[in-house]
Amino acid sequence: MEQALATIVKPLPAHLFTVHDGSAEMRWEAMAGQGYHTPIDRFFVRNHTYTPSIDPTTWRLRLHGPGLRRPGEYDYDQLRAMPSRTIEAAIECAGNGRRLYATQQLNPAPGTQWGLGAIGVARWRGVPLSYLLRHAGLRPDAVDVLPSGLDAPFEDHGHVRRPLPVDKAMHDVLVAYEMNDRPLPPDHGFPVRLVVPDWVGIASIKWLGDIEVATRGLTSPWNTVFYRDVTTQPVKSAFELAWNARLAVGRPYILHGRSWSGRGRIVRVEVSVDGGLSWQWAAHHGPHLVSAWLPWHIGWTPRRPGAYELMAKATDETGETQPLTTPHHPFGYHFDAVVRHPVSVVHG
Repeated sequence: MEQALATIVKPLPAHLFTVHDGSAEMRWEAMAGQGYHTPIDRFFVRNHTYTPSIDPTTWRLRLHGPGLRRPGEYDYDQLRAMPSRTIEAAIECAGNGRRLYATQQLNPAPGTQWGLGAIGVARWRGVPLSYLLRHAGLRPDAVDVLPSGLDAPFEDHGHVRRPLPVDKAMHDVLVAYEMNDRPLPPDHGFPVRLVVPDWVGIASIKWLGDIEVATRGLTSPWNTVFYRDVTTQPVKSAFELAWNARLAVGRPYILHGRSWSGRGRIVRVEVSVDGGLSWQWAAHHGPHLVSAWLPWHIGWTPRRPGAYELMAKATDETGETQPLTTPHHPFGYHFDAVVRHPVSVVHG
């Protein structure tokens, strides 16, 4: 039950994105050779309404509610003057991979038909939410935190908002104002957004303007009507390769990809070049971070022309491994099955 109604100001280059009714999906082949972080011009875009234009000189972040002893407001300069933290973290739509329920498991789900490109990893800088909550006098009986965005109300549900338990808010959530060492771009939440590591992307509220802190459990349409019972992201893998790529027979290739999990570090990646008949361990390279992804690579020289299915299967530190099929979700969330990536091997 997702609707893609984003307004993206500039035309999106077709070699970087697939556009779904205004939402922008990163093409995985556009990540080849790009380093660890997703460049801003390749980072997926998912809005519920449209990207607002916010003046940082008049913007305020309001903290209020019975869970605080000292509610108040902070302007942009005050926020940037506070102690900061930089984290490497993935943001991923809960519906990433939804198209594969139909194409791979023959059981379609409604909503934006993402492939695997509704994810990005960036370097985020901002103020730990824990610092702000302590600064506002967090009470020991506080239970839930409800951040709200300043984008236009969605249908009759109001501003996009989704509650977080205080324990998560105090653990690792960031009130971010920079992305890859630059001020947040408008499509990614300028002037300020939340970054909630390991959780579904809807928790990382963009264009943040209001945080309510309550001494009771809170709800919103974004954890009751939409995105119900989805929090931590499952294990997934993707090749940095075009869908239906054409490769030359007899030529040696290094296949690159990335694997990630909201439950913990990736500890093993296995790759099959024969549709799952045999598996080989991939070599890891690059940073090995809990809340981001693990780059990997493996060599392959295709010996015969024809159609092939490349498959990557990751395991995280909790022992969770990608299954060959995954139970159907009525809204298409949390597709974590091993993806069968088609390629053609041709002469020449």
